[in-house]
Amino acid sequence: MEVFRGKRLWIEKRTVRDPHGKEHEKVIVHPNNAVAIFPVDKDRCKLLKQYRFAIDQYIYEAPAGTIEPGEDPVKTAHRELIEETGFAAQTIVLKGFIYTTPGYTDEKIFLFEARDLSPSEEYGKDEDEVIEVVDIATGDLKGMIKDGRIVDAKTICLIHHCLGC
Repeated sequence: MEVFRGKRLWIEKRTVRDPHGKEHEKVIVHPNNAVAIFPVDKDRCKLLKQYRFAIDQYIYEAPAGTIEPGEDPVKTAHRELIEETGFAAQTIVLKGFIYTTPGYTDEKIFLFEARDLSPSEEYGKDEDEVIEVVDIATGDLKGMIKDGRIVDAKTICLIHHCLGC
């Protein structure tokens, strides 16, 4: 049974059967899938210092965004990188994917590494985004995760996939 439908997600309540045959009533959130991009140039990277309304604070995170229906994830990665950072990448490489919180959602985020960056004139963040692009030494990222300055899960996964931290 559909509980809610919005522009970017829908929520359903349904009875599911576990591998042992027992039935359970579950609420499942179905957002559109997304991409997250780690833009890196030599020993520097570009992250966002972004205000997140749900937690009422700024956090450091990788540029990311929703895959539009029918859109290829690589195209989404190129588009979102430009929209959120003002930089385009000559090279974008898929590094895998993650399920964000599989206990209640089927959301999948495709992880990309972006290299060979250059400024783009197509920059234009979404109206509701409060973002500052920050340039960070890649050598500082592990310490920023350890001391709690980077707490965003997709960003931590990207750093691990791209730098092996």
